[in-house]
Amino acid sequence: MILIDNALRKREEEGRPIRVAMVGAGFMARATANQLINVSPGMRLVAISNRNLDQARRCYEEAGVTDICEVSTVAELEDAISNGRVAITTDAMLLARAGNVEVVHEVTGAVDFAAAVVMEAIAHGKHIVLMDAELHGTVGPILKVYADKAGVIFTDCDGDQPGVELNLFRYVKAMGLRPLVLGNNKGLQDPYRTPATQQAFAERWGQKADMVASFADGTKMSFEQAVVANATGFHVPQRGMFGWDHSGHVDELTTRYDYEQLEKWGGIVDYVVGATPAPGVYCLAAVDDPKQRHRLELYKLGPGPLYSFYHPYHLCHLEVPFSISRAVDFGDHVVTPAGAPTVEVVATAKRDLLAGETIDGMGGYMVYGQCENASVQRSNRLLPVGLAENCRVTRAVVKDQVLSYDDVVLPAGRYVDRLRAEQDALFSA
Repeated sequence: MILIDNALRKREEEGRPIRVAMVGAGFMARATANQLINVSPGMRLVAISNRNLDQARRCYEEAGVTDICEVSTVAELEDAISNGRVAITTDAMLLARAGNVEVVHEVTGAVDFAAAVVMEAIAHGKHIVLMDAELHGTVGPILKVYADKAGVIFTDCDGDQPGVELNLFRYVKAMGLRPLVLGNNKGLQDPYRTPATQQAFAERWGQKADMVASFADGTKMSFEQAVVANATGFHVPQRGMFGWDHSGHVDELTTRYDYEQLEKWGGIVDYVVGATPAPGVYCLAAVDDPKQRHRLELYKLGPGPLYSFYHPYHLCHLEVPFSISRAVDFGDHVVTPAGAPTVEVVATAKRDLLAGETIDGMGGYMVYGQCENASVQRSNRLLPVGLAENCRVTRAVVKDQVLSYDDVVLPAGRYVDRLRAEQDALFSA
């Protein structure tokens, strides 16, 4: 982190801050805006786009910025940035196209909309820093292909669980150990949670009920673990992962897994519910050198063959500036697809679905997402939950059944479906 500190401090001293534009103005975006504006030297949040302009304005105003201009063209946006003013707009494509924007931070949690914006930003040479696991887990691999061709960084961010897990993964590997489990520590997992059940919690924290429901029903966590798997080549041990209830410390998980089976799998993603310290992440790793095993026991990590490493928290918005600097100043990805997807998030009926119904969004009343190995998803034509919204059900689907493409009709004209078809064609080979 000292490298990042120094790089950003030098930028600030030399008057050449990283120019960041943010797509989205919700709960997490407001927190990130405050961090970029009031805490982080060496970068400037030059523009925010949101379909509700008042929400974009709120991001700036809560951070103490009042000199805000509304823009509707690229020229107006570029002029505002050149004159040191911040801008808001309802047109996210302006952020993607403006020549004096270096990084687009996408934080909507959308899929179809975000896919189009990210592709446009890549085409115009912008680095992409995501806090949108739903997009990443649905079409991240093909977006990475386009980013590589354009010579820009496409990455998830520090602070969110995938970023924390990948930082831990790299840390453990760099010490010579072999990570075999990358896990997420959840406090609640109930696939039947809905916006109605989560409304009170959402109101208490100023969040949207459907977003909170997507956390509680496991959809968000499944996307996070799919993103981690696709960055490392790991798989899932079974549909939905193990997901054990575990009230003890994460260190105790070294005896919960079958070491020999983990070795055969070569690495899995998983989660537990109720472990401490929460809400962190964990990595279980092995080492072949007996001298190292002897020393690890001396260091109180136990006799092996599995050793526990963990991070006790994730500080989402606080660490976003690190990711931006890593992308721009160091050409470093926090989390990015390694190639073909290894894990997908498939749509599963939250209740009995009837022919003719139209599926609502993630965190809604009709479907939840769970992880499945990509090979199984492909061979069974299972429907990615990132594509499920607004699909029309063509035949009855019983509760907890995983939907397939044969159970639905996709909406016409969606950008993300074209990208997904391209991704499937490219990597199926």
